[in-house]
Amino acid sequence: MARTGTEKAAAGATATESGETAAKAVRRRPKNRKAQIAAVAATAFSERGYHAVGVDEIAAELGISGPALYRHFPNKYALLVHAATSAADGLRTASAEALADASSDPRDRLERILTALIANTIDNRRVGGIYRWEGRYLEPTDRRRLREAFATVTEQVAAPIRQLRPQLSAEDATTLAAGALSVVGSITAHRTALSSRRTTSLILDACSAVVDTDLPPVEDSPKEPTPRGLPVTSKRELLIAEAVKIFDRQGYHESSIEEIGAAAGINASSVYRHFPSKADLLAAVFYRASDRLAAATAHALGSSSDRAEALEKLVDSYVELSFRTPAVLSVYFAEIGNLPQHERTNLRNIQRLHVEEWVSLVTAIRPDLSPPEARFLVHAALGLVLDVGRLVRFDVRQPDRLTAMMRAVLFEG
Repeated sequence: MARTGTEKAAAGATATESGETAAKAVRRRPKNRKAQIAAVAATAFSERGYHAVGVDEIAAELGISGPALYRHFPNKYALLVHAATSAADGLRTASAEALADASSDPRDRLERILTALIANTIDNRRVGGIYRWEGRYLEPTDRRRLREAFATVTEQVAAPIRQLRPQLSAEDATTLAAGALSVVGSITAHRTALSSRRTTSLILDACSAVVDTDLPPVEDSPKEPTPRGLPVTSKRELLIAEAVKIFDRQGYHESSIEEIGAAAGINASSVYRHFPSKADLLAAVFYRASDRLAAATAHALGSSSDRAEALEKLVDSYVELSFRTPAVLSVYFAEIGNLPQHERTNLRNIQRLHVEEWVSLVTAIRPDLSPPEARFLVHAALGLVLDVGRLVRFDVRQPDRLTAMMRAVLFEG
């Protein structure tokens, strides 16, 4: 029997509603849902830290339930493994593909590899640094996989360096390769805006400056540390000193007030007389590091006759401080996401002011650079000390080598 116009309209409306419902269902379960979850998790881990992010937060950002997320990843740790290893594997793939297209000329091979790594890092800037800090929460097997990926990339960079500079030892070529990779990785440490084209050119020049650095020879025997005054007896200072060591060794979330107090010879209840919480103790560590950097900066500026000398002294003092207290440096970079929001904001402002002192000197010495360009180089130079310092385990025989690489980036990069 033929339907009336009203019936046809109703049927059409029903069909339309059914189609919209079906379309919504498709949108609720896209085929790339796993990739979406992984991307949101990687960004959250990179910006706020692994422990500060909950699975429910990740699910809520995507508009799905926790059980829906667990269909793709069994737990938060699986998300961390995926995020960290994907970032590392992405670099390894980019390097391998660049090598496949490169000529036999070592300079061409090196430039192609570095350009590919820079492009990959720019594309993944918000999450590309996750392996630098959050990778410490990986289980040994997963951490080993991460290290193997970076060892592969480092060797791919070191191989053409050895050809270009055959007089280098294998160790020196690897050190320079690690330095160049640190410069590339520094893109993820800040949010300064530059075009991709200019970023690539700037970072590639800084990498070349590192690769061409003449490294001072490593001394045959380590320097004996010079005694520096009397031991600290203040309970507050002892707590800060022990907290730095424990936060560096175990990470903030795996450390306890009881453990820190015991290391300082104080029971837990007495710790709270000096610091209301573990977060306040972490903040004290950051402020102490900032005070030391501010003092070093003031001395460098106050004792120099020109800006080039001031920048050289800043480099010297930063390297000296870093090798004298490497745990402070590691905690300073790795744990800022675990501070309360107001402390994090305040300390980031202090960090920016410190960086701007360096930027001011660099732009005065190199007027061809804009402040954003100089900022990229400053972050690259500062990151070098931590990345290569950790590689050489802050060997007290090697600070002069880090000084040489830092100066290369700032003065020649």
